[in-house]
This record gives sequence, structure tokens and C-alpha cells, in this order.
Amino acid sequence: MNKDHKSTVVLITGGSSGIGKSIGTFLFNKGYTVYGTSRNPSKFTDFGPFELLPLDVTQKETIQSAVEEVEKRHGRLDILINNAGAGITGPIEETPEEEIFRNFNTNYFGVINVTKAVLPIMRKQGGGLVINITSIAGYMGLPYRGIYSASKAALEITTEAWRMELKQFNIEMTNVAPGDFATNIAAGRFHAPVIKGSPYEKAYGKSLALMDAHVDEGSDPQDMANAILKVLETKKPKVHYKVGAFMQKFSIVLKRVLPDKTYEKLLMNHYEL
Repeated sequence: MNKDHKSTVVLITGGSSGIGKSIGTFLFNKGYTVYGTSRNPSKFTDFGPFELLPLDVTQKETIQSAVEEVEKRHGRLDILINNAGAGITGPIEETPEEEIFRNFNTNYFGVINVTKAVLPIMRKQGGGLVINITSIAGYMGLPYRGIYSASKAALEITTEAWRMELKQFNIEMTNVAPGDFATNIAAGRFHAPVIKGSPYEKAYGKSLALMDAHVDEGSDPQDMANAILKVLETKKPKVHYKVGAFMQKFSIVLKRVLPDKTYEKLLMNHYEL
């Protein structure tokens, strides 16, 4: 990307907390012109150091307004980081259909719609970079996180196809998949309740406690910010990047080399099922 970072304009969805805020702050301190987004920026009165624009990835009119605002101010938009996402846990049988739709609206369709709003600007200026924040969970079906895994896997595969379509316009697209990071995602995700007397009560209750512990003990979000900067400074980004603890990244390698049932047994042991 352009070495004069000040003229490089970055838009990060979901920039008010967690990974998005870490990335935005880091890039701002490196001299990039950064905008984050939030459904309700007025809630963050003392927010800094970069500006938050109102944007809800499930509302197309807010997407259009935010993207137009950035273009109006700078006449360009160089880097889009699709970071906004939502967690969801629960036995698939007991997860309400509307919550499944809501999760895909945020994690999958939201990313597609924000990207579609940005691409005409990038095409007009002769290039750009789109980074989709996916998840290591998107590489495997995790028990009681099946819907989340599916939404991130769908984004990984869509990115593989989309980046080939965009190369003719000098627009790069890549996936960056984090493992568990110490952020507030667990507080913000939809938990299907542990239902008393449910056939899943014991197993799901135990898995839920383990998931929350993994997030609390997760890596520093600064690791993601460092990884994103490396991608920005790479002329031709790879298709996939993974960021997280060694064992989380290694689990993807194991899935490739082990027989399916052996890998499944490993996962079930990990989640004490």
C-alpha cells in the first residue's frame, strides 16, 4: 500500500471495542487515516483516537451513508476491514431460527453488503484492499458453536471466490482468522439458554463454561493489530491468514491430516463431551 500512510484511508466495521478498536488505534498511531463504525457512536462519548461513524451492517442505508461520508471527505477509500461480527452459542436444535438468521445477517450478509458499497470507489481509484475478519472456528464445526462456525466458514469460502473476481480491478481481498482473543465478544453474543430438563442441559452447560474460559484466557488483541499491519504492508496478500495461539492454528493442520473421526474425537475430548 501507499507508504504515505496519512493519505491511506481505512474503514473498520465494528471499531468501538475489542479487536476492531485495537486495530484502529494501532493503525491510527502508525499514521493511517482511520474511521471505525458503531451502531450507536453517541454511546462512546470519550472515544479516541479515531472517529466512529454510525453504521449497522444489517441496515443497508447506514452502510451507504457511512461509505459516502468517507468518500466525501477524502475522495477515496483504500482499505476496508470487515471486522463487525456477532457470536452465537447453543445446541442447533434449540437455537431459535430468528437468531440463526440474525447471526448470518451480521457475520455474512453484512460483510457482503459493506463490501459491495465500497468496491465502486476502489474500482474508480484503481485499487484497494478488503480484509475479512473470519475465525479459526470457521475451519471446523465446533459443538454448540455450529452456527457461528458456519457463518465464518461461508465468509472464508466466499472470499476465496470473490478475490479472483476482483483481481482484474487491482483490488485485493483476504481472510484473517483469529482464534480466541481476550475481548468482550462473550458478553455480546447470543447464548441459547441452558434449558432445565433439556437433553442437552449437562453437555451444553459444560461446553458454555469452557468457551467463556477460552475467551477470558485468549490472546492479546494487539496480536491481531500487528497481523493486520503486516497484511497492509504486503504487496500481494495471501488468501488466508491465521492469528492466535499455536494449538488453535495447529488444529487446522490436524484437521487436514487426520481421519475425520479421529479429529472429531479430539474435539469431543477437548470440549469434554
